[in-house]
Amino acid sequence: MAYIVGYINFVDGQQAINYHFPIKLFYTMILTAEKRDACIVGFSEEKSIGRDRRSSSHRFDRTREVFRDIIEAKANDITRENANMNADSPAGMMMKFASETTKPFADDYLLSPTARQAVRDNYIHIHDKDYYPTKSLTCVQHPLDKILRNGFVAGHGESRPAKRIETASVIACISLETAQNEMHGGQAIPAFDFYLAPFVRASFKEEIKNLESLTDKNLSHLYEAPVPDYLQRDLDGLDGDERWMQHAINRTVSRVHQSMEAFIHNMNTIHSRGGNQVVFSSINYGTDTSAEGRCVIRELLNSTYEGVGNGATAIFPIQIWKKKRGVSYLPEDPNYDLYRLACKVSARRFFPNFLNLDAPFNRHEKWNPLDPERYKYEVATMGCRTRVFENRFGEKTSIGRGNLSFTTLNIVKLAIEVMGIHDRNKRIAAFFSKLDNILDIAASQLHERFEFQKTALKKQFPLLMSVLWNGGEKLDKDETIESVINQGTLGIGFIGLAECLIALIGQHHGESEEAQELGLRIVGHMRSRVNEFCESYGHNYSVLATPAEGLSGRFTRIDRKTFGSIPGITDKDYYTNSNHVPVYYHCSPRHKAKIEAPYHALTGGGHIFYVELDGDATHNEKAIMQIVDLMDRYDIGYGSVNHNRNHCPQCGYENAEKDQHVCPKCGAKFETIQRITGYLVGTTDRWNSGKLAELNDRIVHK
Repeated sequence: MAYIVGYINFVDGQQAINYHFPIKLFYTMILTAEKRDACIVGFSEEKSIGRDRRSSSHRFDRTREVFRDIIEAKANDITRENANMNADSPAGMMMKFASETTKPFADDYLLSPTARQAVRDNYIHIHDKDYYPTKSLTCVQHPLDKILRNGFVAGHGESRPAKRIETASVIACISLETAQNEMHGGQAIPAFDFYLAPFVRASFKEEIKNLESLTDKNLSHLYEAPVPDYLQRDLDGLDGDERWMQHAINRTVSRVHQSMEAFIHNMNTIHSRGGNQVVFSSINYGTDTSAEGRCVIRELLNSTYEGVGNGATAIFPIQIWKKKRGVSYLPEDPNYDLYRLACKVSARRFFPNFLNLDAPFNRHEKWNPLDPERYKYEVATMGCRTRVFENRFGEKTSIGRGNLSFTTLNIVKLAIEVMGIHDRNKRIAAFFSKLDNILDIAASQLHERFEFQKTALKKQFPLLMSVLWNGGEKLDKDETIESVINQGTLGIGFIGLAECLIALIGQHHGESEEAQELGLRIVGHMRSRVNEFCESYGHNYSVLATPAEGLSGRFTRIDRKTFGSIPGITDKDYYTNSNHVPVYYHCSPRHKAKIEAPYHALTGGGHIFYVELDGDATHNEKAIMQIVDLMDRYDIGYGSVNHNRNHCPQCGYENAEKDQHVCPKCGAKFETIQRITGYLVGTTDRWNSGKLAELNDRIVHK
């Protein structure tokens, strides 16, 4: 029997009802509708009904299987999509249930047919699609000074302005945690040292006043006395003001150290997003040369070196050292001693990563070494690699801004589709034609998402739009966020440049100058088109070197199903992240730096360079410094160093043996710290299959 579908609007209920009925009853239905003062507004053919029914049935079956996997706590790529999330906990399960049901909703009701088809055809991936219906934004760099100075209201609680270092530390945690529940991406503090420095001095003054209370002496002349550096010393042999000053300094340093310990501990234990994951947090520091700022930096690094709990490496916050000539890099620089300490800490704890403020694209024309607020003109980054700096709609700064959303292109598939063209020039021309088409789709899709996001009301983001996002404080609670969010960025990312080049010319950019030239031409073309999109759509579009934690295996798995196993391209369980030289390719750190560096200037939305070190790096700070020297020489924007580190959760024993899984002292299972993208994970149990395969292929650069 033939069927037809009709959409009927009933005036009496303002209701649209979808009817499936035999075609022979079509006219009967029309008459019924007329009697109810309704009208038929549309109908489709039987083919559409059948397709919709089959699609609905398939989707129901798939959802049921996914839900079963979640309920049974199975370890697969669905439940291990985010290594920072414990999908086995009740809250984690609840989030996965929501995630796997809101994605289809976004597909059906929020994406244009063109974007939806591009996703289905594996040409693009829309990141955080499960959060699409919430209108949330990705990330933000917190102007913590505003919060510490003025306080804020979050939920039913109110935070007063901070007066001492302990309070400032706690408020920093609360700011990051609260904003994490309003956004779907990471949280960062762009100038941690500058923001907390005033509270070191306030705590010092408090310690002087405590001495006054204990001794009944008037020491007010010491309140603002200059402190060259906050270093603890023994009081023996000191007397008078010198003794009082040193006593206050010792107490202040102890309080700062405890505050930094508390901050790190809180960021590894305070849960957000329904209680199933710790805050995805980052802090940038290193350029405050004041005695108070240096104290914050030093004690933060000392606390990080000591570890948390039973000496474990802290996973969060992702720490980022701002490397700057004249400030924090060269032997004659005021913060050089702290730079060396940062390298020592990184050699043991993986953090801090290193942000190169001297790279041409990271410089700001307003930066002045004598400006006490110069941090406003220093680029800051999110730990994974997200970078926000340039701004068409306001001040060029990282502070109070972030990424709105981003979408990644599968450039490998585009290259595979033209492999059959024998003429190389025609093959490459065909690839660029396809690339242009997908770039157009991605830009349009991001614009459509922006149009949806901008309809959100200020009251939906009580902290973000009151004190964090630039201009948000000017909005009324029932006003939309449209007027302020265009200061954020829309990222167009890419994955698998290495595999793309192998498909096009048979070699990746690490092994051929010709491939490197073509790789730069591809990413350079993306950058040019993104600049065009900025003009045509009026947004801050940027090119992102996608980190691709969950995506690295997904694109590959689907392409292998379509094209089969192609050597060097789809024969692994992952595509290489963004513009990286493949993890399995043997080369020196210098060669890797030389190849990857030029892409950093083209990927303003974010990038990262990393090197795999061999052996125990714990006592080899010079090895870390050599990598930072490479970053300086080749104008690399942001980088990190990977190495092996085993930690016993029972007795605290550590070593760097790569194939050792059990503690030789107590027999407990080792926790092996690894960097999954830009952030660390204390266990690989939550890694998806693609990232595990990539981890197993990683080789040492030497």
